[in-house]
Amino acid sequence: MAQLLVVSNELAAKPSAEQSLPALGLLPYEIQTIGADTLALTESARADLVVLDGRADLASARMMARLFVSSGSTIPLLLVLSESGLATISPEWGLSDIVVETATPAEFDARIKLLLADAESDGLISAGGVVIDDQAYTASIDGEPLDLTYTEFELLKYLAQHPGRVFSREHLLTDVWGYDYYGGTRTVDVHIRRLRAKLGPEHEALIGTVRNVGYRFSPEPAKRAGRESDDEQPRRKNAR
Repeated sequence: MAQLLVVSNELAAKPSAEQSLPALGLLPYEIQTIGADTLALTESARADLVVLDGRADLASARMMARLFVSSGSTIPLLLVLSESGLATISPEWGLSDIVVETATPAEFDARIKLLLADAESDGLISAGGVVIDDQAYTASIDGEPLDLTYTEFELLKYLAQHPGRVFSREHLLTDVWGYDYYGGTRTVDVHIRRLRAKLGPEHEALIGTVRNVGYRFSPEPAKRAGRESDDEQPRRKNAR
């Protein structure tokens, strides 16, 4: 059974959150209520989702949302608020979702289930036999772990996150190496070769070369075959 942590100064003084938020009381979750302070960060370690009560004190809910985000917490944040507070919400709050206090138990349940499902899959990237766990900082191919350097991991993750999309060497330098990197595009080619070598002969074609453009991750076999022909074509011309 999922654990919900309700953060609210108002509800913390009452016997149970269900009395003031009856919709939650009708759902099959274990609920703990705590005041809006830093202790909520500690208590959230045992919860699957945090419900921020912004109905009476939206400013406090906003402060707590930012506190969770700044601490590096990845737990989903669901804000409950009145309709009058909708106009004040912005992406800077770092919320996972919002729901108005008049929502039915079915809507509460649907939003909670979606957030819990997203949280379970968060950090995992799977494509073409490659599985990347961003939180554990591990990568594998067909179940076999890959021994990657930091930059190799970041490069593979970036490409796998955008299957089929072509990236120039300059683009990869900017997004993977960072704006403060002063090396040339040659380093991208070097890391691509190393990645292909570690993927092995059976999987090296996952990273295809698009001539005069850059690289792309191609998880579908048909597309990989096309990328291989792109790579081999210059060699065949030179062999004639």
